[in-house]
Amino acid sequence: MTETIYAGSYWGARKESAEACALRMERLFANLASVDSSFAQWFQQGRSRKAALLRPIEPGGSALEALIRRGRDRVFEDLGFRVRGWNGVTDDHDASGLDVTCGGYTQAVNNFCVFSLPTQGPHAERVLTAPILCGLVRSMATAWEPEWAIATSTAHRNRVTDNPKPGTFVGWIMYLARSRGPVPPLPAPVRIEPVEDKGTLIILTPERFTVSNPEHVALAEHVRGLLDTAGLMKPLTP
Repeated sequence: MTETIYAGSYWGARKESAEACALRMERLFANLASVDSSFAQWFQQGRSRKAALLRPIEPGGSALEALIRRGRDRVFEDLGFRVRGWNGVTDDHDASGLDVTCGGYTQAVNNFCVFSLPTQGPHAERVLTAPILCGLVRSMATAWEPEWAIATSTAHRNRVTDNPKPGTFVGWIMYLARSRGPVPPLPAPVRIEPVEDKGTLIILTPERFTVSNPEHVALAEHVRGLLDTAGLMKPLTP
């Protein structure tokens, strides 16, 4: 069975207007276009693939703001806005999806930006590498300014926690906002990189991280212990 990789960024209650969310999403789309060609175009959901391909998501301006406004929860305004997209790749195994909730200010749920990623095919071969996923996580970090972000194996996440609350587990590529505290020195081959003045990117391995590799699993657990001792393994701030 193919081990799936996903990427997501998460932040707590942050009341933002549709206009503010649109500006953040515009920056996200601009960043994504330079990360990989498969992230350069996104489409709204439709009743079929053919219908969805007729509904491209405009990457900025009033059209993007209008799309976000249409995603407001009609009952609970404090839940913010919801936008979902697909990158137009017709092979389900090689396609990517986008799911965003922003502008929410209830403590009942988190805001997030999550990407489902390809599992096999030419796009998957490019995307499921450390350089591309680092670019993806950086793009989310600079656009949304989340508290925490990750790109990792779903199987590994499910192995290390029965209740995967954002901020409480370790994966292949992670982002920690400065507000969570300083990142301690970590052992090789782990790499640490700054993300502007916003936070820190942590890359466990340069090669693809997989739960089937016991060295990867052991390294992740060791890093988890170091981050936990530094007070960084905690749920999102309400």
